[in-house]
Amino acid sequence: MASNETVLPIQQANRDVNQKNPGQGERRNRRALGDIGNLVPASTLNEIGKPQLQITRPITRTFRAQLVANAQAVDKNAKKPQEEASHADVAQKKHEETPRRKLKKPTKSLTSVLTARSKVACGITTRPKDPIINIDQSDINNELAEVEYVEDIYKFYKLTETEGGLRDYMNSQPDLNAKMRAILVDWLIEVHRKFELMPESLYLTVNIVDRYLSMRTVPRKELQLVGISAMLIACKYEEIWPPEVNDLIAISDNAYTREQILGMEKAVLGVLGWYLTVPTPYVFLVRYTKASVPTDIEMENMVFFLTELGLVHYSIVMGNSHSKLAASAVYAARCTLNKTPAWTGTLKYHTGYSEDELRDCAKSLVNFHACASETKLKAVYRKYVNPEKGAVALFPPARSLMVEVGGGESS
Repeated sequence: MASNETVLPIQQANRDVNQKNPGQGERRNRRALGDIGNLVPASTLNEIGKPQLQITRPITRTFRAQLVANAQAVDKNAKKPQEEASHADVAQKKHEETPRRKLKKPTKSLTSVLTARSKVACGITTRPKDPIINIDQSDINNELAEVEYVEDIYKFYKLTETEGGLRDYMNSQPDLNAKMRAILVDWLIEVHRKFELMPESLYLTVNIVDRYLSMRTVPRKELQLVGISAMLIACKYEEIWPPEVNDLIAISDNAYTREQILGMEKAVLGVLGWYLTVPTPYVFLVRYTKASVPTDIEMENMVFFLTELGLVHYSIVMGNSHSKLAASAVYAARCTLNKTPAWTGTLKYHTGYSEDELRDCAKSLVNFHACASETKLKAVYRKYVNPEKGAVALFPPARSLMVEVGGGESS
């Protein structure tokens, strides 16, 4: 029994007495020791600051447990201000260290650096003052539209559109001239239409032909072979069901054998280093036509009609980048269809070109439009005089650009 009564931590004096006189501790209670050990510590005050009354009742087991609980509660309440003070000190230290962190020079991410460089390279430093229409708002829920990345993608296209090795090559081709190239491209457009291929295939075909001719000298008798092989490569890259080699042999009137076509295909890929993922005028046409709001099928047909007229002419392809050719076609189409204004802030923002930068190329495209029905190379005209294409080839050319054209080049 004496050992059970020594549980209370604050009764240290009682434990000493019990150890000396255990029998006496059992015969009477220890009320006489209340002044030194039977009381709650003097530091324990009530909420109004008055000391608690001394306890004179006998210390039973139940009462002792209650005193222990009270003492522990008092200790816990006493520790709270200390913990709050320590938290306040930590917060103060963090607050003092914060300015030091802010003094550190912020590091720029690689993405922000590349984006800034692309803006400068594309001539897009700040948004123009004119209100810019969000042309991707309708595709925000379309995962295939890649709305989050589409602007960065087209900035990258503009940076890489000159990396394909395309250069002015006609002076280095002793057997070829610009008229022969125009005849080849006109024929490829006709073949493309008969096979009902995707538009991407046509633009990639012309790109492959020009890049190969800028790197290798080609005799006149092999020029059509280069064109057929280029179309075979482009269709394998872009089409789900590309035409077979036998179809290309038949459409070229059996001018070349299967072995010759496959051999030239291998030679072209080797010279180009299998580099086929290039930004052709088509990728810019899709984006710039979308920026020409409000757009419709008539506008799209007119833009592609003028662009394909430009593809036939060597001077247009070599004198303008792919993005500039696409932007000029959009500008000329808006003038032809009497869209006002002819060039908007939205178009300037997305293309990176001003109206003055596009005027010369647009004049040439309008001049080709005016002569399309009279020239010998009529593949583009026949394609777009069809009602399926809106018969846009029959539309009168833009007078606002025709006035200053005077005598333009024609085929």
